[in-house]
Amino acid sequence: SDSQQQQLHVAFFPFLAHGHMIPTLDVAKLFAARGVRATIISTPLNAPTFSRAIENGRRIGTLARIEIEVFRFPAAEAGLPEGCENLDQAMEPGMFDKFFKAGEILREQLEDYMEKNRPHCLVADMFFPWATDSAAKFNIPRLVFHGTSLMALCCRLVVPQYQPYKYVSSDDEAFVIPSLPHEIKTTRSEIPPGLMTDEDTEFKKRNRRVIESEVASYGVIVNSFHDLEPEYAHFYRKELKRRAWIIGPVSL
Repeated sequence: SDSQQQQLHVAFFPFLAHGHMIPTLDVAKLFAARGVRATIISTPLNAPTFSRAIENGRRIGTLARIEIEVFRFPAAEAGLPEGCENLDQAMEPGMFDKFFKAGEILREQLEDYMEKNRPHCLVADMFFPWATDSAAKFNIPRLVFHGTSLMALCCRLVVPQYQPYKYVSSDDEAFVIPSLPHEIKTTRSEIPPGLMTDEDTEFKKRNRRVIESEVASYGVIVNSFHDLEPEYAHFYRKELKRRAWIIGPVSL
């Protein structure tokens, strides 16, 4: 309809884990409450999590318009058992990487969806780094969604850059994370081992792809608010040169 063509349409593509799905739904609610046509992309076994919440919201009149688009989940192609569509079900050794592979296989369905529906914007989870290039094929801006704080995002970029964990003698010896607005200490035991090794591990490759896709994207949506961590909002935008919209907190 003409009204649909004129209405801003944003597609949301959450990572298939409840810790990512629930805050994405809450962000979609913020958009919908402001008159945006919001579509959440999910899979058959994850869609009910969204549809129940949307139906409950409609019942009490809090949701304007949120649609659900269901993609087929490629469990078999990724080497996962049928019915394993959520990261919470992929806890056995070796399943974690297969689950990320399944996410990459969703690329073709996402590109088909964008080609046919032409949303004005794609908000895709940080764990879909390829979504930046996919959206660019159709001149659709991609926003990266993080469910975490600005301070955590700053640490995530600064620690690999300065590698302060190399200058302590044990996993339990505290060190200061350099260049941050405050003195923040941590230990090697609190950092993922795959990030600290000199080998180019799959974890490091994945983290690098995520960061590269953020830089190439239109910007980042952050689950925080400015007055909670103003120094880190400034550091993230000015020192780390990231374009960010701080729209939280959601899911409290």
